[in-house]
Amino acid sequence: MEQGKGEGAQPAKTAVEVTLRPFTLADVDAMMAWASDPVPYESTEPLLAFIKDTVLPHPWFRAICLSGSGDGDGRPVGALSVSPTADACRAELGYVLARAHWGKGVATAAVRRALGAVFEEVEGLERVEALVDARNAASQRVLEKAGFTREALLRRYCVLKGDVKDMVIYSFVSTDPLPPAAA
Repeated sequence: MEQGKGEGAQPAKTAVEVTLRPFTLADVDAMMAWASDPVPYESTEPLLAFIKDTVLPHPWFRAICLSGSGDGDGRPVGALSVSPTADACRAELGYVLARAHWGKGVATAAVRRALGAVFEEVEGLERVEALVDARNAASQRVLEKAGFTREALLRRYCVLKGDVKDMVIYSFVSTDPLPPAAA
């Protein structure tokens, strides 16, 4: 049987490395491509304002980039942030990824890479939390594969896009082991 064919065989994957880097104003066009899905932005002005006012001053907001891909080395295909909370030992993780890269392990690799760096870079950080819509099984799987622990279902926790949502809270603490990259 040929490699990559037949029942249970996995297609060959192209080697793509996920990197994280700070955003720049020059990233607005790349951000426009994935931030406009599914509702297109009319111009780059709101995104430029977002980058200037929110992203650049943020203590840990990174572009998710792919090297060795058709997207061009260093061009953002998503974003990841680790935001401080009122309690200095905790932070909240958030991420967004272009739809074209869903299901390819990019988000999981980005979250792992962030965890590998943020505990060293943010003094006093002991816990990173993530809240996920209870119906978003794919995002929950990203966190689980990245080593997060599911803690609880928070019923009717918040309003997202006009709907009251149940959320699942996940955590990763500084003493948790990072799973291997192939997990």
